[in-house]
Amino acid sequence: MSLQVEITHPLPGFEVNVAFEAPGGVTALFGQSGAGKTTVINAVAGLLRPKAGRIALSGEPLFDASARVNLPVHRRRLGYVFQDGRLFPHLSVRQNLTYGQRFAPRGLPGPGLDEVADLLGLDRLLDRRPGALSGGEKQRVAFGRALLSHPRMLLMDEPLAALDAARKDEILPYLERLRDRSGLPILYVSHSVAEVARLATTVVVLEAGQVVRAGPAEQVLSDPAMVRQFGLREAGAVLPAEIACHHADGLTELAISGGRLFLPRMEQPAGAHTRVRILAHDVIVADRAPQGLSALNVLPGEVIALREGQGPGMIVQIQCGADRLLARITRRSAEALALAPGRKVHAVIKSVSIARTDVAAG
Repeated sequence: MSLQVEITHPLPGFEVNVAFEAPGGVTALFGQSGAGKTTVINAVAGLLRPKAGRIALSGEPLFDASARVNLPVHRRRLGYVFQDGRLFPHLSVRQNLTYGQRFAPRGLPGPGLDEVADLLGLDRLLDRRPGALSGGEKQRVAFGRALLSHPRMLLMDEPLAALDAARKDEILPYLERLRDRSGLPILYVSHSVAEVARLATTVVVLEAGQVVRAGPAEQVLSDPAMVRQFGLREAGAVLPAEIACHHADGLTELAISGGRLFLPRMEQPAGAHTRVRILAHDVIVADRAPQGLSALNVLPGEVIALREGQGPGMIVQIQCGADRLLARITRRSAEALALAPGRKVHAVIKSVSIARTDVAAG
């Protein structure tokens, strides 16, 4: 099931004019505040009628200005999760969850209460009221309520924005499970690169109402041209990996297309698939295989692009196997190493520089 969006809508100061496709998995709409993300997701939900265009889910039009089609919200069968849980304070968690079942079409197969409670870790919370829940727990209930309406797709408008870092770390694994087990396509609005790197399979980058880049997450996040959108501190790459084995000294060995990575011990079993986010400022570039270093991760590669910044730094894109890394170095270092497209190099990454929050499931 995929979502096709092609809409135009005026906003103060600019016009939203976007066209993209959201396939299965999580499609992240990324952009800074005011880029038009919420306008797009509200148009998909039916909460806003665009000036022109078409929105279709697996070929079925939800909105088509030229054909005068504009399905009302309840007929679109989309589950919407907002920034705050919007739970009913006088109802228990169980009652909030089953409220979503009222909107599920009769006779349509879908997850039941027990299955959703297990998926989102809500089993022991069912008899509590929202007032006794943490922010992360409230959002998990909101996810469950949306799931129990048996939607064709989930829409999430910055669902973690109101949570502190600890609550985000708590809830992200549940979102990964929801992505991997529900089978539902998810349109996920965010301006957090870390969230997008962990959850997204597809990324659509918006700026002033326009799509400036769209594609698989690994490609978009490692594109040097997108550094301005993501910010220098957040620039990096996402590498798919498989857990090869766990070592007795507390390290986990990962197999990636360009070699092996050693990280502090991970909880997933050997053979499990994962994704690792490596920030550009954690990568050192060497013109030959270094000797006598404490860093365990040294990946051979080839420079494929360089992008200068406004200051003394630059971004180097390096092909390592089938993956692409980004390294943030100074222009002086690039000149000293004679870096240019086609130059053979080695990327050096410290094991301890990769945070646990930058290692994802799936």
